[in-house]
Amino acid sequence: MPEAEQITLGEGLEADLDLLRDAASQAGKIAMRFFRQDPEVWMKAGSSPVSEADFAVDRFLRENLLAARPDYGWLSEETADSAARLDAARTFVVDPIDGTRGFLQGLDLWCVSLAVVENGRPIAGVLECPARRHTYWALPGRGAFRNASRLKVRRPGNEVEIAGPKPMLEGLPRSWQERLKRVGHIPSLAYRIARIADGSLDATFVKPNSHDWDLAAADLILSEAGGTVVDGRRERPTYAGPKVSHGALAAGSGELLESMAGVIARQAHRQPGD
Repeated sequence: MPEAEQITLGEGLEADLDLLRDAASQAGKIAMRFFRQDPEVWMKAGSSPVSEADFAVDRFLRENLLAARPDYGWLSEETADSAARLDAARTFVVDPIDGTRGFLQGLDLWCVSLAVVENGRPIAGVLECPARRHTYWALPGRGAFRNASRLKVRRPGNEVEIAGPKPMLEGLPRSWQERLKRVGHIPSLAYRIARIADGSLDATFVKPNSHDWDLAAADLILSEAGGTVVDGRRERPTYAGPKVSHGALAAGSGELLESMAGVIARQAHRQPGD
């Protein structure tokens, strides 16, 4: 287990996890009031939708989590960022509804994503998926769980299920291509990574420009289930720093993840026209 995670054990993490789980459960109920009810929608920069459900959940979480931990920083997709959070020892990293497009289409592939981050690493994480009645959660060194079931990544079989953009999948070596089954789009990146943790998916590529709130909680859950999120240098992302977006990533485990990281590295160094 990485040193940065070891130093935090026993320092109130169980209380933080309990706080996140309770808040996520209530936030999920708020989101469900809007689900398949035609909520009002606005478009953000880059043609990304945001709904009144996102704002309602974000407001509830911000008010309740910061009331319980006023010295923690706050980073959320739906709250204007403030550099003041950089002075906090711990930071809440929140996506009130991860997978908003799917949520608005009436798909059940979305979740509330909550993490506490310290020294760049998530130290408590919860994904609440109320439309599927699933709650994923993890603490460093304590394992990852979906509801009451402990999670473990699966070993790739004769057929390997991988999600992600087609150009990245096509970059895999032939030995993986021959076993590849491409998985259809899962709107929530956090839920997609959680499915690797629970053994229902082998791996996923993550296209550039994912954000801390998409990844932090799911990263910890996958790590505690035996997998990892890495970039093309085989390095893990850090969270809640000055920069909150990331380049291309891969999530998975073992030799498959190593091959996927190689794809990212090769494509990053490819020159235009190659």
